[in-house]
Amino acid sequence: MQNDIVISTRVRLARNLAEFPFPCKLNDKGKNLVTEKVENAIKNSNSALCNNFKFLDLEKMSEMQRLSLVEHHIVSPEFISNTKGRVLMITNDNKISIMVNEEDHLRIQVINKGFDLEETYSLADNVDTLLDENLKFAFNKKLGYLTQCPTNLGTGMRASVMLHLPALQKSKAIGRIAGNLSKLGLTIRGIYGEGSEPKGAMYQLSNQVTLGISEKSALENLKNITEQLVNQEVITRDRLFKSIEAKDTVFRSMGILKYAKSISHDEAMKLLSNVRLGVVAGEIKDVNCETIDRLFTEIQPAGLMVKENKNLTPEERDIIRAELIQAVL
Repeated sequence: MQNDIVISTRVRLARNLAEFPFPCKLNDKGKNLVTEKVENAIKNSNSALCNNFKFLDLEKMSEMQRLSLVEHHIVSPEFISNTKGRVLMITNDNKISIMVNEEDHLRIQVINKGFDLEETYSLADNVDTLLDENLKFAFNKKLGYLTQCPTNLGTGMRASVMLHLPALQKSKAIGRIAGNLSKLGLTIRGIYGEGSEPKGAMYQLSNQVTLGISEKSALENLKNITEQLVNQEVITRDRLFKSIEAKDTVFRSMGILKYAKSISHDEAMKLLSNVRLGVVAGEIKDVNCETIDRLFTEIQPAGLMVKENKNLTPEERDIIRAELIQAVL
């Protein structure tokens, strides 16, 4: 039941090298030195885990390739806004990534499918430990890990879950929930984090407090609140589907997705969200959540252009998006 609602789990660790200023104060030579040290730390590690990394220079990537990384939640929009001296280190399965020279020298990130905070944190912690063997991270006994932004001081950890909450969105309960979550040290945002919109009823729930709290406590708090949100979504969903209107919306959405010749990104996200709600409610039997989740990712604008290997106008993307959805469904 939880994995029907929790799409993915992410843990991100912010780390800085003690001998260098924060990236905002680093010149190009300094950024290159940081990159070199991190690359060597990975290459010189005896762990099999580090053998799977590839190194991507943002300056050598096309704009659509960089945007596609954002769409896949591998990097932040901020990371691709300035490519100078920035490098992405990522495993072949895209599960582990390290942004170098973003807001901090390192942003270690692990993403797993479904609801799995313990395993996701454990893997991120392993990568952190391996790097710490060769790199000296900036750390203070009182403040913990030192970060450019004070809101990340302490553990430097942001743990989050991606939730599909269409029933709570339709019932307009999200606003009230968001207000209550801030009192519990958590925040709920749109699909791409801070400042983004919850397209397709996708919400990112993450811890807000990093100072004066242990990683274990932060993870337990996030886990407990996630489970409560999942229960609220299920209760609201069951109540919603007692009406014919909800069922009608689901099947109308499926009809449009199957037969439309052109479909915009925003409309596709909304309709796929409705169909996914119908799948988890047991109304739609011939499609599963994994298929819908794959489509959520594959229909993104930059991803379509990367797949076609050329720039496309919005109209061309809408046509190709419709063809892709029909082929899958």
